[in-house]
Amino acid sequence: MNAISPAMLVAFLAMPATAPIPKESVAPLLSQPLPGVVGKRFTAAVVTFPPGARSASHRHGAAFLYAYVLEGSVQSRIDGEPMQGYHVGQGGTEQPGADHLLTANFSTVRPARLLVTFVSNDGDPLKTSDPRP
Repeated sequence: MNAISPAMLVAFLAMPATAPIPKESVAPLLSQPLPGVVGKRFTAAVVTFPPGARSASHRHGAAFLYAYVLEGSVQSRIDGEPMQGYHVGQGGTEQPGADHLLTANFSTVRPARLLVTFVSNDGDPLKTSDPRP
């Protein structure tokens, strides 16, 4: 995992202020009860971050998740931890209840795609907005 490069940050910050910041999109792949574990669900999705996209601060409730980079690179920050860089073939976990402050694709030309898997309580939302400003 690498820190964000100065060149990537400069390019990201140089994006026109009038352009809306692109958002990530989610393509669900699978969601089913976790066999042998009553009340738990396994979910998998591909999350795509267009160039310059970033997610708003959010949480994944009581879910445990693992994210794996399929394409491009992202920077991610969980509350209380430093910003982390993830590239193709790298991944990381997020603990239940974590405050996910940022995930961003700082590239201005290349998309980033992640395979994200969740183990959650059956019926719980997988993502909720964080009320932080």
